Amino acid sequence: MREKLQSLAALQKVDVEIAAFKKSAETYPKQIAELEKELGTVRSAVEAERSKLDDIERQRSSLEQTISEEKDKVKKWEARLTEQRSTREYSALAREIDIAKKSNVSMAEELVELGKTQGAQREVVKQKDVDFQARAKDLGAKMAELRAKLAEAEAGVKGLEEKRNDAAKNVEANLLRRYDAVRKKRMPAMVPLAPPNTCTGCRMNVPPQMYNTLKVSLGYDTCPSCMRIIYAPEAIEPASK
Repeated sequence: MREKLQSLAALQKVDVEIAAFKKSAETYPKQIAELEKELGTVRSAVEAERSKLDDIERQRSSLEQTISEEKDKVKKWEARLTEQRSTREYSALAREIDIAKKSNVSMAEELVELGKTQGAQREVVKQKDVDFQARAKDLGAKMAELRAKLAEAEAGVKGLEEKRNDAAKNVEANLLRRYDAVRKKRMPAMVPLAPPNTCTGCRMNVPPQMYNTLKVSLGYDTCPSCMRIIYAPEAIEPASK
């Protein structure tokens, strides 16, 4: 009986190691996702500033086009001045030309200010891009490290699964089925009783007679509270003399 329980204890040791690897592996994808989200936030900040620059450039280009068109219009009007036959028509056209020229001056001043704004925004984008590259490098290194740890954990689980298969072969079929049924719900699935009669899995007391019986028989039973496989410590480790 002792050998049966020792074989099961060896199997459970492997299962505990597998569970630890899987628990670690579960945290890595979440951490990687958080870093990717952070990287996306930093990238969005750069894109937002670049979008502002694009908008300024569009405004400047549109204003340059308008100024060019207005200048062409003034030239045409000036050419028509000599064609005006009446003083009234001449004055009206001259007034329109004057208004257009003043508007062009105002737009030219606005264009200069847009140029200054554009230059300043270019510097903002440049600095944001530098900050992004540095942050991306840092976050990329952290993600690479986490992916390496995830791969290591997955490889560890794979190796232990093979080890588990070998260990399971040494466990009696009925006992293995019983153990696996409990293992799916709670781990550890097999625990020793602590004197005088406490299940070390759920910390509830079992009937005193159950403990006495297990101590004498060196067998195993089921905890009435948590349904784990229970045994007296002496069943696996001989009592110290």
